[in-house]
Amino acid sequence: MSNQTSANKRSVLFLCTGNSARSQMAEALLRHKAGDLYDIFSAGTSPELIDPRTLDAIEKFGLTIDNLKSKSVDEFSGKEFDFVITLCDKANKECRNFPGAKAQLAWDFPDPKGRCCNNPFATTLSELNNRLSMFLLLESKNQPNNKTALNLRIDEQISELDSFTIDPVSFYKCLTDDIRLKTLMLTNYHGELCVCELMEALQEDSQPKVSRNLAVLKRAGIITDRKHGQWVFYRINPDLPIWIKKVINETTESNLTLIANNLDNLANMRNRPSKTDFCR
Repeated sequence: MSNQTSANKRSVLFLCTGNSARSQMAEALLRHKAGDLYDIFSAGTSPELIDPRTLDAIEKFGLTIDNLKSKSVDEFSGKEFDFVITLCDKANKECRNFPGAKAQLAWDFPDPKGRCCNNPFATTLSELNNRLSMFLLLESKNQPNNKTALNLRIDEQISELDSFTIDPVSFYKCLTDDIRLKTLMLTNYHGELCVCELMEALQEDSQPKVSRNLAVLKRAGIITDRKHGQWVFYRINPDLPIWIKKVINETTESNLTLIANNLDNLANMRNRPSKTDFCR
């Protein structure tokens, strides 16, 4: 692919150390998302061969790997870009002031080759995908007269989000209390729980204390309740924005040791209330 940018498009250069994983993923993702609006390139400060696991992750994500190749940042010497985005701290230090950058962003993503999580390349690709979605959303607002298909799709997404919003500050404040945090984690794990189950799990003797914290979560819109007989069951609000669901899910999955004893307490509870007829 030519290094020349189109006159009617903005240009983006992704920089990383080896140009073997993260920057290749970002190039493929942004080209798929907004190739009609941006000319996209990637390069490395010390280029290496593209890691085969990078290409595999990109293809499994449903994107093309055509035209992807490892390149040196030196190939872009003297070129101008609307955005230069570094994807690791090393590249940011080496190219902190890229000569041809109208705007420069520093994103620091872990190298998938050194990550210990399951499917590190797929995880990194997903994280880059989320960050690029945010990038496109923000940059589209800077071009109000450019109503492309991408802008219209973003407008639709904003409209959908406006139908149910939670202030991030209010949400994170709800996580600062031990009872509320563990309530969300336990409820996320089990699906729904009543006050008496939470009291048993948390070994908390004060029902009013647990109920007050549930009321805080309910007022914030984070949990909902449903009554069944004499019991009131609480669950994570299914209408929460995806980002909040992800925070709760990942907090639970990555910190099961925090609620391990609570889960054991609940498993050993006698005469637990029935959860039948959930939909009634």
